[in-house]
Amino acid sequence: MSRARYLSACGLALALLLPIAAGAVDGKNLSPFAGAGIDDRLGAALPLDAPFTDQHGDAATLRQYSGTLPMIVVPVYFTCPNVCSAQLATLFMLLAALNYQPGRDYQLVAFSFKPEETPTDAAAQLAALARRWPELAHNPAVHFLVGPQGSSAGLAKAMGFRYRFDPQVGEYAHTSAIATVTANGTLARWLYGLGYQASDLRLAVTEAGQGKVGSLGDRLLLLCFHYDPRTGGYDNLVIRMLQAGGVLTCLLLGGGIALAVVRERRRVA
Repeated sequence: MSRARYLSACGLALALLLPIAAGAVDGKNLSPFAGAGIDDRLGAALPLDAPFTDQHGDAATLRQYSGTLPMIVVPVYFTCPNVCSAQLATLFMLLAALNYQPGRDYQLVAFSFKPEETPTDAAAQLAALARRWPELAHNPAVHFLVGPQGSSAGLAKAMGFRYRFDPQVGEYAHTSAIATVTANGTLARWLYGLGYQASDLRLAVTEAGQGKVGSLGDRLLLLCFHYDPRTGGYDNLVIRMLQAGGVLTCLLLGGGIALAVVRERRRVA
């Protein structure tokens, strides 16, 4: 299905079924976990001067990496036992497949929102990725950052990225997603989960490099799909809505036919 036809289907489904399925598409249900998710902050300016430390132990800010190239910004934590490693591996795999190069076409920044993490944790995660993608992992335009809570929480908030610490399991609940940011530090687009393609990433980096911010149509697509951390992929919300609409249509048609039959019998009698 073409993008235009897909957007039309999404729009039609939402227009017809939003009053019925409002509870299914509100902000809470779009979030994989209660209290975690991503708010709509496209176009927001990021705090470029928030202090961080990179994987080498050197002081760093996003401003050092901005100004001329777009950035790919990834909120993670490096000791995450769940999806973060897979998220970074997916990103590296797709970046390696592109003809774009870090330092020439973009800057890559992964920052930890776990304030207890250290440059050693960042370096260990990068070393694990270097076993499969050494050229990319060792590129000087690839930055894995840790920092105080004020820096990481402030950056996450500016991006609309919400996460929640679960004291029962001692881990963070969070969405798997990467963002592209324009050269002047404006949030341009999100790519959700692990299911995006190299073409999606290329387009996102290209548009961020041109200073473009995601459109209304892109936000509509984000309503059509949302990430399910239990399956590691996307659920097609619109298909489920269309299925519900189909059932409702059948019921209405069946009721109309039954009513017409009853009226006809009464007229004949």
